[in-house]
Amino acid sequence: MKRNKKERQQLLKATIEDNPFITDEELAERFTVSVQTIRLDRLELSIPELRERIKHVASRQMETEVRSLPLEEVIGEVIDLELDESAISIFDVKEEHVFKRNQIARGHHLFAQANSLAVALINDELALTADASIHFHRQVRVGERVVAKAKVKGTEGENGRTIVEVNSFVGHELVFSGRFKMYRSKNVKKDEIQHENRN
Repeated sequence: MKRNKKERQQLLKATIEDNPFITDEELAERFTVSVQTIRLDRLELSIPELRERIKHVASRQMETEVRSLPLEEVIGEVIDLELDESAISIFDVKEEHVFKRNQIARGHHLFAQANSLAVALINDELALTADASIHFHRQVRVGERVVAKAKVKGTEGENGRTIVEVNSFVGHELVFSGRFKMYRSKNVKKDEIQHENRN
């Protein structure tokens, strides 16, 4: 069933509010209209283009300072970060990230995005990956945008390793997932992490 313009624009606005990183191309596919129609809808609704939306989210969220590594060493662009809680980064797959013969992204780039985000999330001067369990769910191709979402799940073992889960998406499709056990110079238990964040 084809929606009228008013219905489409209401759904468009709600969709972008839910996922500010969605592209015009993805929106066009979802609403079965042309990319030009989506751009006109955005103009009428005063919704900025993707690049501006990303900048806006990043400037609003990135007041937290990464302690464990310089921000420029994180693979992808960190746009949201709450230390010892959660973080989000985006990574645009370009020609230099893919195999020439099939335009599929090399797996180590997706791993590096997730792993460096897990490190950045740790509220410590020294954070290292002690162990990782990863899964590639589907191939990622040139031109796609990968949104990685990291979350601290607690601590594990005698050493009090911090467990970080990272799920990476292209649109709403899961493309990579990882569970990282993080070494930190100070052992922090989950209830201490939560207490720190309340202060």
